[in-house]
Amino acid sequence: MLPIAGYADRLSVRPGEKIAFKVSSQIEGNYEARLVRVICGDANPKGPGLVEEAVAASLAGSYPGRNQPVHQGSYVVVEKGRDLAGPAGVTFVATVWPTTPGNGRRQGVVSADEPSTRVGFALAIGEDGSAEAILGTARVKTRVPLVSRHWYRIAASYDPKAGILTVAQARLHRGKVQGQWTTAAMDVDAATHPMPPATMPWIIGALGGHPVRGHFNGKIEAPTILGRALAADAIEAALAGGPSPDTLVARWDFARDFDTLTVTDIGPHKLNGKVVSLPARAMTGSTWTGREMCFRHAPQEYGAIHFHEDDLYDCGWQTDFTWEVPAGTRSGVYAVRLKAGKHEENVPFFVLPPKRKKTADVCVLMSTFTYTVYHNHARPEARTGWWREMWNKQAAEWGAYPENAYDHPEYGHSTYNYHTDGSGICHASWLRPMLTMRSGYITYPDEKIRGSGLRHFPADTHLIAWLEAKGYSYDVITDKELDEEGVELLKPYRVVMTGSHPEYHTPAMLDALEEYRDGGGRFMYLGGNGFYWKVARHKELEAAIEIRRGEGGIRAWAAEAGEYYNAFDGQYGGLWRRNGRPPQNLAGVGFTAQGNFVGNHYRVRPEGRQSRAAWILEGVTGETFGGHGLSGHGAAGFELDRTDVRLGTPAHAIVLARSEGHEPEAPWVLVPEEQLTHLTTIPGKKPAELIHADLTFFEAPNDGAVFSTGSITFCGSLPSNRFENDCSTILKTVLDRFLDPKAKFPMP
Repeated sequence: MLPIAGYADRLSVRPGEKIAFKVSSQIEGNYEARLVRVICGDANPKGPGLVEEAVAASLAGSYPGRNQPVHQGSYVVVEKGRDLAGPAGVTFVATVWPTTPGNGRRQGVVSADEPSTRVGFALAIGEDGSAEAILGTARVKTRVPLVSRHWYRIAASYDPKAGILTVAQARLHRGKVQGQWTTAAMDVDAATHPMPPATMPWIIGALGGHPVRGHFNGKIEAPTILGRALAADAIEAALAGGPSPDTLVARWDFARDFDTLTVTDIGPHKLNGKVVSLPARAMTGSTWTGREMCFRHAPQEYGAIHFHEDDLYDCGWQTDFTWEVPAGTRSGVYAVRLKAGKHEENVPFFVLPPKRKKTADVCVLMSTFTYTVYHNHARPEARTGWWREMWNKQAAEWGAYPENAYDHPEYGHSTYNYHTDGSGICHASWLRPMLTMRSGYITYPDEKIRGSGLRHFPADTHLIAWLEAKGYSYDVITDKELDEEGVELLKPYRVVMTGSHPEYHTPAMLDALEEYRDGGGRFMYLGGNGFYWKVARHKELEAAIEIRRGEGGIRAWAAEAGEYYNAFDGQYGGLWRRNGRPPQNLAGVGFTAQGNFVGNHYRVRPEGRQSRAAWILEGVTGETFGGHGLSGHGAAGFELDRTDVRLGTPAHAIVLARSEGHEPEAPWVLVPEEQLTHLTTIPGKKPAELIHADLTFFEAPNDGAVFSTGSITFCGSLPSNRFENDCSTILKTVLDRFLDPKAKFPMP
């Protein structure tokens, strides 16, 4: 674990509200805490460097350090079970799709067990990958390993009269047993192997214990407890006919209440459970036919939950200190700085203006959902020695954030990574240390030092630093408030600006931005690959975000067939383009190509200087601009957006400049949703013709207007030459015109 680590219970807070900080320290003694306002989070000495302003705050002081552990792994807990020690015995049954059988670790499926005292009864997957029955210290296995990613019915039964513990497994095809059951049994002494007490909680997806351990990797469907010891050949008949009430103890239907934490028991005793650490719900089950792709249309075919040993929603740390934001606190980017011995940590957050009030005409939308979805991204390059040597050297020389997310899986990885069982991570949460959301965090080290290699939060502080350098007043809001409060949050502002990469959005967020634009708002999209993925929020867990990466897009992983709908809201997930709302609908440009973290310049288009938007280029005398910067040394790079009337770019939109020169140094690729074959594209052009960024302007209804840069690295060029450069000139020209109440933007 990190020497000192922390997180807050929220990412944004208003004056009069409280924010709580949770800290874990491995360093003996006290640690110090202080508050700063973040102006620039880029440690590169070629730019402004790390710029922070000390803020007097009640939270400042010395606190006793303590180690707060992290317990990963998802499961279902049934707190109030029943006495299983009846004379007729007991049978645990479940349908499973294991993903790491035989990994040398025992994995609980249905358990009333305490592994540390070896008291209890459980159905599990043994270390050898076969089904296993456990009663106290007695264990019996089939010794026939299950095959990964195949469906099985497994069962454990105990007959107290005969003193026999039995385990069974059978391969399934479309939900039905295929072939013969494989069974094994052993004699046990009831006196020395008692059944678990009625007070012991029942666990699905793990073994139990304090903390819970023995987590299962894979899907579980229809776990059932029967109050009778059944032989293997009687299990199917009992399940098919519906166990009689006097036999059925519990049967959990995972096909219900997908969007909640509740796991419903359809048995006579209503022994409902609760999911812990957000396993993936609305997963295809053993009877999925493929006839329906939405779980709402065929819930009986989506009766599985996918559990993972490394699921993590909330570290669950205790609060060390809180801060009530005083009235009059300036809206902006803040961080708590923590120091224990020679080790430091920073925990950024955002202070908003008071609700339904503004303190400036400019509003900066901080992309906190994108930060959360990406946070703790363990980049595969980090496993290579030369890359890590370069990263460590650059971080040390610059005094940048010294810890790399790749080294700390204990805090959970991002939705750009895989679980240990090879399935994509589809849930994110800010209730854990977010290493990539730190001032000074370097994403891409660069041996040529063409730039700072920043992404997301620290990269967005390039815009904050520019606003400060140019003397603009601004308010900060975040995705959470936009999702919850809608267009009313934006209406007071003359201008709304984004940072470099506003990629992840809910339907409510897009609705609000479109309504703001069409209601006369002036919108400045200063990034690339924005408004790309659709996400959902959990109605019971405020910090939880879900992403299903289905059917296209540049993706870190691909969702399984039939699992493209969000469990949190029941809507089709994936790309906004697949949901009929391409980014061009909102901002005029949309994601078209990706390359390495290298930027280049824009070239002014002749028609741009002759257009009604030629005023944007005033002060830019050359035919190219933006060939510089702290992000890949170019204003147009890494991820590029272009116009496309077919996808929603207004016909009257003006492309003032277009980037070029992306081929020589980086393996640029067209986004897959545009590619038909290796040679042809949906627009009918060659792939290379679609790899560019479009600097775009268009008027919107009611005197609204939109300016889009079409590049993720544009803001990184603002600090060049102490903020005196061509990109800075363009941005200032647009912002000043957008702020001018006399400026009119009639639609042509």
